[in-house]
Amino acid sequence: IRSAGPTMSPFNAWVFLKGLETLRLRMEAHSANALLLSQWLSHQSKVEKVYYSGLVDHPNHKLAMHQQRGFGGGVVAFCVRGDKAAAWRFINATRLVSITANLGDTKTTIIHPATTTHGRLSQQDRDIAGISDNLVRVAVGLEDIEDLKADMQRGLDSV
Repeated sequence: IRSAGPTMSPFNAWVFLKGLETLRLRMEAHSANALLLSQWLSHQSKVEKVYYSGLVDHPNHKLAMHQQRGFGGGVVAFCVRGDKAAAWRFINATRLVSITANLGDTKTTIIHPATTTHGRLSQQDRDIAGISDNLVRVAVGLEDIEDLKADMQRGLDSV
């Protein structure tokens, strides 16, 4: 334990290995859903800006496509029109997605970075990092994309 750290139980190691067998397929599905969702969000009037490296207008799109084998990944961030209260109204109005900072789940998760994952940073540091009060982060899961869009629309309707 001292030199190598803690080890997994044999069962947890087996579960981990079984998950690796389908990792590529799951990441392709996460990325495909995230691309479709980010494209849809980009056309919504209540969304100011969408951050997703799979979008052609993302400043690091070319690099991301090279490094990530043509996939943008499973995480989409976007700014809703308004302030922190608007972002939380959006988040609280969703029903399909889970509010959690967890990434990489098969189920879609949503979070407000300014008050959770980056909440301990000063306002100045959040500003430098681009973590605005109206920013929402979604780790896109494997649900049907139309169900995800409907849930995001429910959130947008509350903004």
